[in-house]
Amino acid sequence: MISQVKINEIVMWLRKIYGDKPAVIAVSGGVDSAVALTLLVKALGKEKVTPLCLPYGTQDMTDAKLIIEFNGVLGRMITINIGEMTDATANLLQAEESSVRKGNIMARSRMIILFDTAKRLGALVCGTENKSEHHLGYFTRFGDSASDVEPISGLYKTEVWEVAKALKIPEIFLTKEPSAGLWTGQTDENEMGFSYQDADRVLTGDIEGMDSDLVARVNGMVEKNRFKLVVPYMME
Repeated sequence: MISQVKINEIVMWLRKIYGDKPAVIAVSGGVDSAVALTLLVKALGKEKVTPLCLPYGTQDMTDAKLIIEFNGVLGRMITINIGEMTDATANLLQAEESSVRKGNIMARSRMIILFDTAKRLGALVCGTENKSEHHLGYFTRFGDSASDVEPISGLYKTEVWEVAKALKIPEIFLTKEPSAGLWTGQTDENEMGFSYQDADRVLTGDIEGMDSDLVARVNGMVEKNRFKLVVPYMME
C-alpha cells in the first residue's frame, strides 16, 4: 500500500524540481493525469498550475474538467481542440486509415501544444506516465512520453489508483476503464490484451499461480517495446 509518506515525498520532490517555475499539464480525464494534477497543485499551489484540455474533435472532456475543477484551477484551464491539426497532418502523411499512426499523430500534436504553451509561460511540462506503461512500452515516443517532469513515473498503475484513493479524488477516476482516447472505443487493457493488475504482478515478479500464457504475453510486450527505452542509439 502507498503511504501518505510517499505522497508527501512526491509533493516535496515536485517543489524542489519546479522551484519558482510554473507548470503546464495535459489533463485527459484519466486517473494518471488526475493524480499528477492533484499532486502538482498540492506542491505548487493553484496559481502556478495551468491545465490544458486537448480534445480531438467532439471527444468528451467532462471528466478532465471535473478533476480540474476539483483542484480549483478551472479558471486557469486552456482548451485547444487538436482535431484540425491532427487531421491535416494525418491527411498529409496518408495516415487516416491507420488507427495506430493517427493515434501517434494525436499524441504528438498534444506534445507540440504543451511545449509551446510551456515556452510561452516560462513553465515546465508535467508528464503523466506511470511505471507500468513505461516498462510495457505503452506510450508514444515524443508524444505522451514527452515531458520535463514525471511525478508518478515511480508508481505502478495499481499504485496510482491507491494514491487516487488517498487523495480522495472523485470515484469516477477509480472505476472508469483506462483509455488513451486515441480512437472510438479504445481502452488500454483491450489493446494490451491483459489487465493492469495482471501486468503489475508480472512486472513486480509476483507470478505465483498466474497463467503461464498470460505471463508470457506481458513479458512479450515488455520485450517487443524494450527498444523505446534505449533509443536513440548514440555513437560515442
